[in-house]
Amino acid sequence: MTAVDTVVPREMLSAREEQFERLRRRAGVVLAPLVFVAVLLMPAPSLSPQAHRLAAILATVIVLWVSEVLPMPVTALLGAVASIVMGVAPAKEVLAPFADPLIFLFIGAFILARAIFLHGLDRRFAYAVLSLPWVGTRPSRILLAFGAVTAVISAWISNTATTAMMFGIGMSILGFFFEDKEGAPKIDPRYATGLMLMTTFAASIGGLATPVGTPPNVIGLGFIRELVGVEISFFRWMTIGVPVVAVLFVVMFVMLDHFCPAGVRELAGSGDMIRQRRAALGRWTTGQRSAALAFGVTVLLWIAPGVIALVLGERHPTYLALSRAIPEGVAALAGAVLLFVLPGDRGARAITWPDASQIDWGVVLLYGGGFALGVLSFQTGLAESIGRGLTDLLPLSGEFGLLVASVVIAVVVSEATSNTASANMVVPVVISIAKAAGMDPLVPALGATFASSLGFMLPVSTPCNAIVYGSGYVPLSRMIRYGVLLDVAGMIVVIAVVSLLAPMLR
Repeated sequence: MTAVDTVVPREMLSAREEQFERLRRRAGVVLAPLVFVAVLLMPAPSLSPQAHRLAAILATVIVLWVSEVLPMPVTALLGAVASIVMGVAPAKEVLAPFADPLIFLFIGAFILARAIFLHGLDRRFAYAVLSLPWVGTRPSRILLAFGAVTAVISAWISNTATTAMMFGIGMSILGFFFEDKEGAPKIDPRYATGLMLMTTFAASIGGLATPVGTPPNVIGLGFIRELVGVEISFFRWMTIGVPVVAVLFVVMFVMLDHFCPAGVRELAGSGDMIRQRRAALGRWTTGQRSAALAFGVTVLLWIAPGVIALVLGERHPTYLALSRAIPEGVAALAGAVLLFVLPGDRGARAITWPDASQIDWGVVLLYGGGFALGVLSFQTGLAESIGRGLTDLLPLSGEFGLLVASVVIAVVVSEATSNTASANMVVPVVISIAKAAGMDPLVPALGATFASSLGFMLPVSTPCNAIVYGSGYVPLSRMIRYGVLLDVAGMIVVIAVVSLLAPMLR
């Protein structure tokens, strides 16, 4: 790995944005206890005592999530603890979601992603694609290939990790392009903006392709399984996720290629530079082969039941036996355990426990706490009351109208807070609204799940945006302008694809 590949991305906010962040946190410190007391003292004759207390807890958790006074996983744990202490439900019921099978899907997938990152498989794949003869020295082709690599990697490891890795590669490419070379044509600075925005946008979009691509996917799947009663397999998710990613990626590429031209026909020397970087990675190491094998086995176990169902039908004994014996969470754990058995470099294993323990446990706890509050809202009847109230307020016209409203609300919320918090807040409410209105909740819940990952507008919308904003190549006005366009395009694509394909999941 070259020195330039080790660039550490940094978050850079303007003075005005830093002031806004301080005000947001201060407002949360004041509003959270006020909201808790106000909801607790508010007359609610239609709610049971448990549902009333849960409403106060939920309102407070939402304020804390939006303001980020506390780390978001801590807020999720606070909600679970408060539910037990205030008698909403016994500890065994409240804490059960922390042992949900999808928790272990998170853990196994995170450990696999950690091994891929540690052994440099992601960089090897990235440079292999960028050095293809087809890519050559054409600016548009480099932009397309760079974005495609980012999206594919992000489908399997976290959006933030993908952005951090591709950020280093992108910065090295831009550093080469903008060197003062005698007689070389000047490159339009807008191309640098386009390449950086491609890094973050493609990472966020690519995460929609698989259930493990981004935490909101798993959160939505959990609520759909628990509250709607529909089990969506890895393969069946991809039948919707991949079309969403494909269409939205094309829209994004066309937009960035149009608005961020390089101003030159060819980027001289870029092909040689990328091939040199690939050659610098050297031969495949033992650790890389082991990580690739563990990842391949896991992906095979994830998609094999879906392929069998497609060929033999969902009632075939082979499909039923395989799907029961090796659910997605078990497949992820099997791949993770395999890493501890397979050989790595310098006599070690493919991954060690100190390395594996560096996964994002905060997301695991955030999922468990948010899922617990969502399930409790249904068990206590709070979700039904919220759904009936919102049904009376919102001008809904059928299932398609609810799908549109769900997608728009999820996108707006994801701009104000994290994508994970958006899924935790919006998906259970959407399900409750649909049930209260007598509609099928699957389609709007799936739409809200996808839309929770569409936060493109501000540096604070996602960690991916913050990383590329820190490069200095992305003016805030352009991030907002192109982010709004992509938000709108994303809403249209999600609504269209989900409305067409989601009914097949029933």
